[in-house]
Amino acid sequence: MSSREIAELTGKRHDHVMRDTRKMLVELHGEEALPKFGGSYTGQDNTARPCFNLPKRESLILVSGYDVHMRAAIIDRWQLLEDRRSPEAMLNDKSVLRALLLENVEKVIALETRVASDAPKVAFADQVSAAPDAISISQAAKTLGTGRTRLAAFLRQKGWLTRTNEPYQDKINSGLLDVKIGSWEHPEKGLQRSVTALVTGKGLAKLHQLFTAH
Repeated sequence: MSSREIAELTGKRHDHVMRDTRKMLVELHGEEALPKFGGSYTGQDNTARPCFNLPKRESLILVSGYDVHMRAAIIDRWQLLEDRRSPEAMLNDKSVLRALLLENVEKVIALETRVASDAPKVAFADQVSAAPDAISISQAAKTLGTGRTRLAAFLRQKGWLTRTNEPYQDKINSGLLDVKIGSWEHPEKGLQRSVTALVTGKGLAKLHQLFTAH
């Protein structure tokens, strides 16, 4: 409760309430440990003026030295403030119910919008997770709606593939790519190793995000 409201309820001058509040806080806490109850308000001349914003305990202690009518006014005001925050009072207040209903409707609309926007991503991830094996870059490109050459260039640019289209080890370790090791007979060089990069389900889901953003 602000010192201005206390002044209005008790009929005392605000500067007198401020004086009484300072004295009370010094007596309660001492000069070195005063709590930070200070605030400000805009006066009629549009200038900032000081006030106090007191919790219930300090408000009641302050008015304990006032006459019974002043104390009753402050206690009644605190009772009203607390009743407004109680569930029973809120259920009986139509304006509060309307505000709560509007707030929940807005949350539901926002959630439905997010679910709708995420649905294609979720469906894509589910489809990829269901794939039993890793797929070739050509198959991945077809799934992503692009060409193999373009996807391979994109993977090299992003640091997934080397210049010879072999997967980097960190991408294999992270489960984004895999390899198929094969061999073939060169007419002059003899037996040669072949490394074919494969895109895993996890990698395809990640590529879907990166490639779409690109």
